[in-house]
Amino acid sequence: MSLNIIIPCYNESMRLPVNKYLNFLKLNKKVKIVFIDDGSTDNTKNLINKLFNKFPKQIKILSYKENKGKGNAVREGFLYVVSQNMSGNLAYLDADLSTSLEECKLLSKEINDRIKFVFGSRIRKSNNFIKRKFHRYIIGRTIASFISSILGVSIYDTQCGCKIIDCELVKLSFEKAFLSRWLFDVEIFLRLMNFYGRDKFLEISKEVPLKSWIDTEDSRVKFVHAPRIILDLWLIKRRYK
Repeated sequence: MSLNIIIPCYNESMRLPVNKYLNFLKLNKKVKIVFIDDGSTDNTKNLINKLFNKFPKQIKILSYKENKGKGNAVREGFLYVVSQNMSGNLAYLDADLSTSLEECKLLSKEINDRIKFVFGSRIRKSNNFIKRKFHRYIIGRTIASFISSILGVSIYDTQCGCKIIDCELVKLSFEKAFLSRWLFDVEIFLRLMNFYGRDKFLEISKEVPLKSWIDTEDSRVKFVHAPRIILDLWLIKRRYK
C-alpha cells in the first residue's frame, strides 16, 4: 500500500532526526515524503536537500520564502499531492517525529472502504509509551475540553500530529485556507462534520491510541501563544457553527 506523508518544516535543523528518515525510506519504498520548507531561516533546507539526494524518487520538496504557518503549509502539501496524482493515502506528521514514521504507516492501514479519516491519540494506556511534559499535558487537556465542546463529540486528542486521510476527503478538508496556525486540526474535524453530519462523521473516522509518542524539548507552541489560541478557538466556533 502506498502512502504520502506531508512534513511541515520551519527552522527544524536542531530537531530533524535525519537518520530516522533515512532508515525508514530504505525499508519502505512505497512511501513518499513531501517536505514543506515553510520559510525556514536556518539549515533546514540543506538537511532536507541531503535527504532528497539520497532518495530522489521518494522525496518531494516545496519551499516558500515566507512563513505560512503550520496549518497552511500542511494544506499546500496535501493539495500538491493531489495535483500531482500521487497515488495512495495521505498523512501528515510533525518534523521531529514525535510520532514515528513506522507508526504513521501502521495507522494508515486502518483506512478502508468504510474508514476515511484516522488520527492518532496520545491517551496513556498500560501497553503504550507516551512521554509528555506534565505542564503540557495539563494545558493540552484543558484545550481539549474546549475543543470537544465546540465539536459536540467526545474526542480525546484532536491535536496529535498524526492524521491520515483518504484522498477522497482532501478537497473537502483542504480546499480553503485555515483560520488558525495551530488549531487547523480542529477546522478539519469541523469541515468534515459539517459536510457529513455528526453520525456519519463518526462512522468514517477512527481515533487510534498511539503505541509511542515522545515529547520534544523545542515545542513551537509557547505560553505566550495562549491568548492567540483562545482567540482562534472563538473564531473557529463562530465560523463553523
